[in-house]
Amino acid sequence: MVRIAKKSDPRRIAELKKKIRDQTYVDDAIQKIAQRLSSELVSSKRLAN
Repeated sequence: MVRIAKKSDPRRIAELKKKIRDQTYVDDAIQKIAQRLSSELVSSKRLAN
């Protein structure tokens, strides 16, 4: 099956480029991902025991 990409939104792309250059935004995003992963790991360990 061939996937066809959606048309890109130049405004959305510009917004994302701006965010990715913002070190505070990137740091916060990484922190949220780490917290989510930690929470998932703790939950899975509780279920395993």
